[in-house]
Amino acid sequence: MAEAHAKNHDYHILEPSPWPLIGAVSAFLMASGFVTWWKALTIAGMHLGPFIFGAGIIGVLYTMLSWWTDVVKEANTGSHTRVVQLHHRYGMMMFIASEVMFFAAWFWAYFDAALYAGDPQLYARVEALGGVWPPKGIETFDPWHLPLLNTLILLTSGTTVTWAHHALLENDRQGLKAGLWLTVILGILFSFVQAYEYSHAAFGFKGNIYGATFFMATGFHGAHVIIGTIFLAVCLLRAYRGDFTPKQHLGFEFAAWYWHFVDVVWLFLFAAIYVWGYGGPVAGGGH
Repeated sequence: MAEAHAKNHDYHILEPSPWPLIGAVSAFLMASGFVTWWKALTIAGMHLGPFIFGAGIIGVLYTMLSWWTDVVKEANTGSHTRVVQLHHRYGMMMFIASEVMFFAAWFWAYFDAALYAGDPQLYARVEALGGVWPPKGIETFDPWHLPLLNTLILLTSGTTVTWAHHALLENDRQGLKAGLWLTVILGILFSFVQAYEYSHAAFGFKGNIYGATFFMATGFHGAHVIIGTIFLAVCLLRAYRGDFTPKQHLGFEFAAWYWHFVDVVWLFLFAAIYVWGYGGPVAGGGH
């Protein structure tokens, strides 16, 4: 009987799992709860939005923890053959490609507003923006201050995660841990610097297209930095547990891919929004 069920292929046939259903329900609760909370809607006369949103968040986090724990177990028990690993790589590539298009939308919104700020055929836009970019009255950040510091922090983190990867390939466990520690610390530092920068912004999210496009583009990037930092922190924890070998370390490899993607997006943001979109030291300057 055992021979009849012996595995004679390189693919991974998944066991029935509850996590797709639980994750979908949790994501629905999170989204609907957020909308209900944001719009101050009532259910049976009560403001239940925050509670629905909280329940959804808990469900999503629990699903992520449980599902990824199952994936780690599958990897450690040999289910991730070379064929399965190849397909995982394809999946991660497509995920990053979708993220590229996600950020392309925010760059499109920014350049659409910036490049046509003085177009005489768009009278309403010219009137709203003052015919220049950044719009009149907007005092932008000096790109050679905190934005440059954060650029150096993120670029340095890219070198430390690469160091960790090469240390793992050489089976240098201490180098792996040290590189991951430095990368996680630098990721946290980047987030703190960006939060400090936001708290000193001379413009808000509401009321102007510059603030809306600025905070959406850089804010979503900041969210990706936080996600990537958590991703790498989990890899650090797994490294201390003895996971990852020079030939079997997809989880860490994908974290490194994701982190390098975050690095590259920031370079484009720094060049386009902070440097090219710099309005000068005096409010109201523009191109």
